[in-house]
Order: sequence, then structure tokens, then C-alpha cells
Amino acid sequence: MKLISSLFNFVRITNHMYNIDESHGLIHSMDVFLKADQIFQKELISYPYLIHQQRIIYASAILHDTCDKKYMSSTEGLQRVRYFLSDKLPYTEIDIISTIISKMSYSYVKVNGFPDLGTYQTSYHIVREADLLAAFDIKRSIIYDMEINKRDFISSYEKSEELFEKRMGKYIDDGLFITETSKILAKTYETHCIDELSHWKSIVNKL
Repeated sequence: MKLISSLFNFVRITNHMYNIDESHGLIHSMDVFLKADQIFQKELISYPYLIHQQRIIYASAILHDTCDKKYMSSTEGLQRVRYFLSDKLPYTEIDIISTIISKMSYSYVKVNGFPDLGTYQTSYHIVREADLLAAFDIKRSIIYDMEINKRDFISSYEKSEELFEKRMGKYIDDGLFITETSKILAKTYETHCIDELSHWKSIVNKL
């Protein structure tokens, strides 16, 4: 089985084991993977050495939520990831992947800042930024709140609107996007998010 198939299958199995809802499930994993590839392809022009880190970027993007503390013990999740990868990748790559996925969340960065990954720093930012870009999705935010906090749709929509104002709408100004590609994409996604919020609001107010 090709590595990419194994990675997504591991995500699927992990989702079932820990009851991970669709806001952080397989579709989200695929979305972050595609966004990471988009950033990677653009940044590769300026940083050709990234071609040697492609596998690390892809694996990290796909697996990034399989040790998410919102759904499991992050230590247990990371141990499962390392064991899963142990017969598939060199331990040096597994170590970097482990560091990326355990230190890329918004909450981690806000408290601790960016870790120093040396020559893998840009790869870290590519994966982290891909996940941030995926956050510009109001539907995903609503789903997460409905699933985790068991609120009704209207309450979750209002919470998502509030979250955008307090957090997502400040991603760019807070300096969370480092690569030039992500800085450009973030503005586009932010505009889309604002339009999506407006669309939802117009519908909600009619019902």
C-alpha cells in the first residue's frame, strides 16, 4: 500500500477510535493536505531544498489531528502516530513529523511561540499555515461547536461568528502567516469567510 493510502487509512481508523467528528475528520485531513501541497509547490520555487522534505510535509498535514488533545490524550495519540510510522519512515523523519504535529496548533503557538526546527522550519510553517487556512470555513466551525458543545444550529452559528471576530479575523494581523504564499491565500480565504458569514446571516434571519 502506498504511503498516502496508509496515512489516510490511519486517520480513518483514529477517527473511529476516538469519535472524532467531521470538523477534524477525514475531509479536514484531506483539505489540509491539499492546502499544504498548494503552499509547498509555490514555496518550492524560492526554497528548492523543500523537495527533500516533501514526504514530511505531506505526512504531517494528513496526520496533524490524530494526536489532538480535544479528542484524546495528546501523548497517547503521538505514541500511536510514531508506532504507525515506525516501519514506514526513517526515525529522523518521524521525529520531525512528531514535533510539527504536536507544536503547530493555534493554542500552542499563542502560548509558546514557534518552535525552532532549524532546516525544517519552513516545512513546519507550511503545515501549520495549511491548517490555519482550513479554519476559514464557517460550516466547519459550526459543526465543531454543535458536536462538541451540543448546541443547536443557531447558537453554534452565533458562536462561530464570535470566534471569527475574536480569532480567525486576526490571524493575518497577528503574524501567524509566515510564507509569502500563505499571506496571499489568507487574504482570499478571509474575504470568502466574511462572505460566507454574511450569507449564513441573511438566511438565518429569514427563518
